[in-house]
Amino acid sequence: MRRIAALTSILMSIPVIILMTGWGALAIYYSDVEDETLRIGLSVGFALAVALGFMVLPNRKRTLIGFLTVFAGIVVWWLAIPASNGRKWQPDVAVLPYASIRGDQITIHNIRDLQYRTETDYEVRHYDKTFDLDRLDAVDLLAVYWMGDAIAHVMISFGFQEKDFVTFSIETRKEQGEGYSTLKGFFKQYELTYVVGDERDLIRVRTDYRNPPEDVYLYRLKMSPENARKFFMEYIRQINSMKETPEWYNTLTTNCTTNVVRHVRAFGGQARYTWKVLLSGYAPQYAYELGALDATIPFEALRQKSYINPKAHAAGDDPEFSKKIREGLPLQREPARGHGRYPDGGRSERAEGDPFRHARR
Repeated sequence: MRRIAALTSILMSIPVIILMTGWGALAIYYSDVEDETLRIGLSVGFALAVALGFMVLPNRKRTLIGFLTVFAGIVVWWLAIPASNGRKWQPDVAVLPYASIRGDQITIHNIRDLQYRTETDYEVRHYDKTFDLDRLDAVDLLAVYWMGDAIAHVMISFGFQEKDFVTFSIETRKEQGEGYSTLKGFFKQYELTYVVGDERDLIRVRTDYRNPPEDVYLYRLKMSPENARKFFMEYIRQINSMKETPEWYNTLTTNCTTNVVRHVRAFGGQARYTWKVLLSGYAPQYAYELGALDATIPFEALRQKSYINPKAHAAGDDPEFSKKIREGLPLQREPARGHGRYPDGGRSERAEGDPFRHARR
């Protein structure tokens, strides 16, 4: 039995050691060591040393202790690599937004409003605008699809009396000439940025200028005015913090959906980290299940209704762009407590009140 237990332990530890070795090798390769040849040598050398150590050295226990010690050193080194605001950024993410706060008057500086000729050829423009928190009455979720139903880019737009809208897009802050890699996104290769933009910029670049166009859906969220203000201020605090203290993007843990959930949770909302958050294309469905979207029709019908590409294309650079893309998508008001209903007429706790209220224990 002891031999069986020992063999089982060894068999179970092998895949764990392989995964740790792979992560360590990649962490070294994508580290802040400037010389690429040295990085490759250290990365390959670490992987070979681990393999040879476990195959050749007779004392497996000491070998394991040595491996864990070296691996811990790599982790500490990797965690210490700092993010930066001082790189040669692509023009669309070179200017950081920030906000000035005077009571309920929030002035956002450097709202992006690129004027596109093509996706990569544009005039960089920014403007400042003051928003009155007392007028904040709409929060909308934008989901952008380009590679099937499972993956989407999620943005949040805040509306002020259905006239003024500002959108927050959580993205990678890429350097000049840098492309995106999902794998690199796990290893501190991209700083995180919150693009605060005009909807004509952040939506139209996806519906009109990318080739092929991306599919954009706009969902109107149900949220109390109090929680809408709290949600908005979470974004404001974040952009001000990141102007002073840059942060890393991470493909899995710090991205366009996990950070939205983090901001919702910050004021006690019900959103939780689930597979529908990790597979971001299902985030709107998750919001529907929480009762945060229009529950009077089935989700698939709501999804079809929320598709805005034709409206965005028709509106073009119209000053009334935000109003026109929301035609047929009325603002979602909180139902009176006790009067929320499912589409089939049955009573539903999830449709009662604000779905972003404090979660029940």
